[in-house]
Amino acid sequence: MSKITFLGAGSTVFAKNVLGDCLLTPALQGFEIALFDIDHERLQDSANMLNNIKKTGGSTSTVKAYTDRKEALRGAKYVVNAIQVGGYDPCTITDFEIPKKYGLRQTIADTVGIGGIFRNLRTIPVMLDFAADIREVCPDALFLNYTNPMAVLTNVMNTYGGVRTVGLCHSVQVCIPELFKSLGMEKEGVKAKIAGINHMAWLLEVTKDGVDLYPEIKKRAAEKQKEKHPDMVRFEMMLKFGHYITESSEHNAEYHPYFIKRNYPELVDRFNIPLDEYPRRCIEQISRWKQMREDLVNDTNLKHERSHEYASYIFEAIETDNPYKIGGNVMNTGLITNLPREACVEVPCLVDRNGVTPTYVGDLPPQLAALNRTNINTQLLTIEAAITGKREHIYHAAMLDPHTAAELSMDDIVAMCDDLIEAHGKWLPEYH
Repeated sequence: MSKITFLGAGSTVFAKNVLGDCLLTPALQGFEIALFDIDHERLQDSANMLNNIKKTGGSTSTVKAYTDRKEALRGAKYVVNAIQVGGYDPCTITDFEIPKKYGLRQTIADTVGIGGIFRNLRTIPVMLDFAADIREVCPDALFLNYTNPMAVLTNVMNTYGGVRTVGLCHSVQVCIPELFKSLGMEKEGVKAKIAGINHMAWLLEVTKDGVDLYPEIKKRAAEKQKEKHPDMVRFEMMLKFGHYITESSEHNAEYHPYFIKRNYPELVDRFNIPLDEYPRRCIEQISRWKQMREDLVNDTNLKHERSHEYASYIFEAIETDNPYKIGGNVMNTGLITNLPREACVEVPCLVDRNGVTPTYVGDLPPQLAALNRTNINTQLLTIEAAITGKREHIYHAAMLDPHTAAELSMDDIVAMCDDLIEAHGKWLPEYH
């Protein structure tokens, strides 16, 4: 029996989409769906929910919850990762509150920036533990990483974990639908080419019937900027740098040095930037969980419709050899020629029986490659810190981060990093 293992299965809503999709996919019938999470209550919740979907959908797959990670992984053909190390309380709170004392504000803090750096540092050791288990009990497995920070963790699993890994994010999938909806344009029949790095991939080309749609997009975007709306940062970046970015404005506000500035507080209001957005979402999600649990876990007639998540479509393409195209995060083996080879890039990939095959992109427009490199610098230094255990590389990663460097002196950056290392305590034992 083939096996799909889900690490972090306590993410019940996400497990519903990814694994509910698998239960409904004809090519994946008869699989074992193996669930693992360190929170045994949430693990059982997810198992109950999936068994309800299995029953109502008539799936022939089996759902099994494991409390032993290695046994959950043993013999797996596919592994899906959706963990969060340290959770909202205390780690996310720490990532926001300590920088705030230094005057450094954030919106999401899960990719680059000071929050992204520390989320990486506490997640990488756990991921490398996964990798050691995978090499031992399912060395040929395809590892699908959904956990942020996407580029760094996917890079580490490929480069240091010895595990065949593809990183998956929603931002490429929703780029065209959301952009066209916000501008009142029709998305049917549109062709797009997207490439770059995760959360900062670029809409390089957008055409319909051979006609370039960018002039119309920019005209409408410029008009829309006259009033407040949720996507002002991305529209501003497109109007100044020439191309639209895949990830949301609240994310991109903290990836660049232009928007969240103590000396220009009016920019936050002008570009409608939601500071401390991620903690707000976490609190809301925690407060909604009781009702969601009732709806998801205790509904024995729970129905599920296949979602837009890539995972089941990837597995289906490999099982059936019917090709499927994704935007995947992979190592830059000469795919984007003006970004570093040691970086993880997000490019179109073809999936079939051969697995996931990335496509060649070539040079990005020089200004876009330059913006990507500012974030890649911090990514690579974060990896260096995690692999060597050297505290000075944490400082280097933070000093090279565009937003952090634009706001703080080098001495303050070092002091802030020291405070964060101290506060994270047991999650960062190697730096104490």
